[in-house]
Amino acid sequence: MKIIKNDKLIERNGKIGQWTSLGALVVLGGGMFISFSKPELFTYSIICLVIGFIMTQIGMYMGNRWGRSPRPDEKFDAGLKGLHSDFNLFHYSSPVSHLLVGPSGIWVLIPYHQKGKVSFTKNRWKMTGGGFMQGYMRIFGQEGLGRPEFDAESEVHTLNKYFSKNFEGSFTPEVKPILVFTSDEVEIDAGDSPIPTMNLKQLKEFLRQGAKNRVLTNLQITEISDLFTKE
Repeated sequence: MKIIKNDKLIERNGKIGQWTSLGALVVLGGGMFISFSKPELFTYSIICLVIGFIMTQIGMYMGNRWGRSPRPDEKFDAGLKGLHSDFNLFHYSSPVSHLLVGPSGIWVLIPYHQKGKVSFTKNRWKMTGGGFMQGYMRIFGQEGLGRPEFDAESEVHTLNKYFSKNFEGSFTPEVKPILVFTSDEVEIDAGDSPIPTMNLKQLKEFLRQGAKNRVLTNLQITEISDLFTKE
């Protein structure tokens, strides 16, 4: 498997997340200081607290995506190690964050790091468990599962739009999403989910089985991959 990664983007966004989180602490501290030492400036204290809270949310989002160790790209690299050399894995170097192109097709990999039990029932995703800390974080919107189907639809639409503008091959590539839960402490009951859903340990075998019924030829894989490796 070949891995193509935008290391500069990863490093830059990781630093942005760190500095934003540090800045949030300073702003929140300033707001608290004003509220206790200068009550007549209470309005400014509230402004600082609101700005600090927003910065905290941004810092946590950036940290989860770019600063968490191991990062999603590193988990995919480890989980898919040993996959056939016909597969090309792109991290932050295509219109979507994680893209896999190989004999089994074109797959948008959408990572989730949440712990606990994830289930799909009555056309809705639900997450329970994960411990006190994850429950606490869900209150602030940082550990919630959200709407995976919307995430998948958005990523697929983005890539299809890119292909329609840039791909000049003799066929129309079909893009499919996979929801991948990277934590070892997750239990998945995907039910009748229309989107393939699995933990990271299952992903490599899923792709290997798909490759037995080859969807893309080596020439098609090269044509598609070249779109993201051109200088």
